[in-house]
Amino acid sequence: MNTTYYDHGTAAERWERARMFFDAKDYAAAARVLDTLVEEVPQETGPRLLLARAYYHSAQLGRAEAQLRVLVERDPVEHYARLMLGRTLQRQGRGDEAEPHLRLASALAGDFASL
Repeated sequence: MNTTYYDHGTAAERWERARMFFDAKDYAAAARVLDTLVEEVPQETGPRLLLARAYYHSAQLGRAEAQLRVLVERDPVEHYARLMLGRTLQRQGRGDEAEPHLRLASALAGDFASL
């Protein structure tokens, strides 16, 4: 196996590397690290959510949507994933699809004034 800098090290080391890339606003590099990490630990919410955010910020909206749909299917009350899914759909010009996710995210966050 030919490993690169992006997939070198333990899962914990790659998680930290991905977070450093994300914090530095190098979203494409963060996604490269997180992509293989999510394959290894698909049940973990944190890496998948950060991957979706990295895709969103690097304008890979279809990929962001796919990751967010996995999260909300697995955990329908994960309000941040709902919020991100709604925003991702909005950014793709799919406001009607986004609206239920955004309303539910607000309700789950306890923000009933925006409903």
